Amino acid sequence: MRYIMRRIIAIIVCICFTGAAMAQLQITEPDKSPLDVSYHPHGYPILKFQTKTAPTTPLARVIYSRPQKNGRTIFGEVVKYNELWRLGANESTEIEFYRDVTIGKAKLLKGRYSLYCLPQPGQWTIIFNKGLDSWGAFSYDKTKDVLRTSINVANAEAVVEFFTMVFDNSGNLVILWDNQKAMLPIKYAAK
Repeated sequence: MRYIMRRIIAIIVCICFTGAAMAQLQITEPDKSPLDVSYHPHGYPILKFQTKTAPTTPLARVIYSRPQKNGRTIFGEVVKYNELWRLGANESTEIEFYRDVTIGKAKLLKGRYSLYCLPQPGQWTIIFNKGLDSWGAFSYDKTKDVLRTSINVANAEAVVEFFTMVFDNSGNLVILWDNQKAMLPIKYAAK
């Protein structure tokens, strides 16, 4: 009988602690600009587990938030021309290269960088910066810039609702949002 009473008391105590813990838990609403990751090669994590032909590490990865157009005019209004933009929303976009790369004519060592942009009509300046884990462009420090390069911007084939960054089959980073499309050419060093 004592054994049964002890078990009942233990169960009641566990229920009370679980209830108290759940009362402290605050469930948040889904983010309006969800976090996303794009790999080169495309779908790298799945390839790694499904096949034995996937490389042991990807060549590149970009982590970014995906704001929505929501009927707004993005470029020139939401994203101001000639003002620093974090390429997305929330935390600064980060790109990681798992081997050295060439962007334009400049070499960039393997590693992780924050990505920023100075947009202008028809051309963007893409900035690779060593300042990591920052919110937006608020703590941007120009002295930590590693590389700046200009890329052309063209009209997209269709309006893109969610800000999108994806690597094409050659490993170039394609950036799409609203009616704009830009491509950052990337050449990867051999192993």
